Parts: sequence; structure tokens; C-alpha cells
Amino acid sequence: MTATALLFRDDAYATSCEARVVGTTPEGGVILDRTVFYAQGGGQPGDLGTLVTANGDRIEITNTVYGADRSHVAHLVGTEAASRLAEGETVTVQLDWPRRLKRMRVHTALHLLSVVLPYPVTGGSIGDGDGRLDFDIQDAGLDKAAITDQLNALVARDAPVTDRWITDEELDANPGLVKTMSVKPPRGSGRVRLVEIEGIDLQPCGGTHVRRTSEIGTVVITDIEKKGKQNRRVRLSLAD
Repeated sequence: MTATALLFRDDAYATSCEARVVGTTPEGGVILDRTVFYAQGGGQPGDLGTLVTANGDRIEITNTVYGADRSHVAHLVGTEAASRLAEGETVTVQLDWPRRLKRMRVHTALHLLSVVLPYPVTGGSIGDGDGRLDFDIQDAGLDKAAITDQLNALVARDAPVTDRWITDEELDANPGLVKTMSVKPPRGSGRVRLVEIEGIDLQPCGGTHVRRTSEIGTVVITDIEKKGKQNRRVRLSLAD
């Protein structure tokens, strides 16, 4: 079985695509030869949406996950629905785009947060309009209003967000690119994807992002929690 082609890596704004069913999973997942759906990982949830069959049946996709070998993407529709799909059948998958766009905006905002707070990142998660990063900070002294102002100043720069690939060896030669202590860049393919916010940030990331920082919109730091002696959890939310 060939690997699922991850179309969102080339165009995070693609909302649908035609694909061919190449298999199913015991958990009720449909494996396709290509997809615009992001599979759960790196703190970003899997995409939701709809699978449409050739005869017009619409099947809800409740999550998107990687298979055991991480080369295939399974769209979870339930065992009964998955059993009705034949290998080789052509289907169309359609994203829940408003939900995905919010996640893209939050994800890009979290990259900016890691610039405003230049400390090792110990964890993070992305929600539907909000998100958080955990930082390894011994003595915090963090101010929500000040961080909010710094974040929105970066958003207002309207900086382009692009990606490119480097080899594993190039990443090894530049360990400072990796900010996260708990989530390491995916290895195994021989190359690693870098996401760059022009003039602001550069780090390995496999997630989906907006094209320019201005698309994030206004953000607000909603909470700063002490999660341990050297751990601070900083939460942000999209103002809209």
C-alpha cells in the first residue's frame, strides 16, 4: 500500500479533494491515497468533515489519525460506514473549513508566542479558537497584558508564512531550530519541514498555518498558570 499523499503540506487552504479508497482499519477508518485532512499530531487535532461517495452518500468524518506506520492517514467514519466502501472506490473528502481555519490561526499564533517568550517549550495544544504552550521558566514574572501587546504587534507586521524542507543532517547541524522539548520533529523520511515567519521565526513543524500573520487576527492571553517549579502554561485565544 503506497503512502497517503498529504496535500495539505502543499496547500493548507485546499478544502476538498477526490481520492481513492486503498483500505480500511478495524477502528472504522478509511485510508485514502491522498487527502487534504490533517492527521492528529504535534498538539494539533485531526481534521473533521465529510466523505462523499460517488452515489452522493455523505458520511461524517469524526477524526483523522495516522496509521501504525505513520505513512497512511485514516479518516474515522465508524466501522459500519467503512464496511460499505470498496477498495478502489473514488470518493470526495470535504473539510470542516471554519474549524480548520481557526486551528491554523491559533497554530501560527503559538509560533509567535514562542518568539515573545523565548524559553524551551515543554508542551502545547491547539483548540478551535484557542491554544496553549507550556514553557520551562524558573522565575516567571509574566504579564498577560504585556504579552498580548507584543503578540499583536507581531501579528500586525503582516509577515508571510512559508515552508521548506531540510535534511535530517542539516537539522542535526542546527539543533537551535528545535524549540520543543516534549515533541520532536518527525524523522524517518530523511527530511524535515521548516516553517518560517519572515523575519520573526523559523522552526520545524508539520502542522497547518495561515499564509500571513495578519490573518491570525487579534489575540488575547487569557491565562498564565503555574504547572510546576519550572513550568508555566500560557493560554491564548482568538479575540473573535
